[in-house]
Amino acid sequence: MAGRRLHGCLGAVVVLVVALLTAMLLGRAWSACDAGVNSAANGGFLLVVFIPVLWLVLMAIWLGAGAFLGRRPAVRAVVVGALILTVSWCSISLFWEVDPYHCPSGVPSWWPDFVPAPGF
Repeated sequence: MAGRRLHGCLGAVVVLVVALLTAMLLGRAWSACDAGVNSAANGGFLLVVFIPVLWLVLMAIWLGAGAFLGRRPAVRAVVVGALILTVSWCSISLFWEVDPYHCPSGVPSWWPDFVPAPGF
C-alpha cells in the first residue's frame, strides 16, 4: 500500500510540474507574439482553466497507465513519459496562435529551429 501511495504522490508532483511548464511555455509564446486578448486574460485562462484541466488529464494518464501496465517499472516509465509529453504537446498545439501579429511565421523568435513548432 505504501508503494501505491508513493507512486500517486510522485505522479501528482511530476504531473503538476509538467502542467506548469507547459502553461509557462504557452504563456511566453503568447506574450512574445502578442497573441490572445491581453496579458491579464491570457494569464487568467492559464491559471484558472488550462493548468487544472491539464493536471487532471495528465494525472488520469499517469494513474491509468500505472494500473494498466502493472509491475513493469521500465516499460511503465517509458510509456507514461511518452504519453505525458504527447498530451502536453497536443495541449500547446490546441491553443497555439497560427499567425499572430508579431510573429509572422507563427513561431516566436526565441524558438529553436531544431524543435518543430506546435500545431496540427
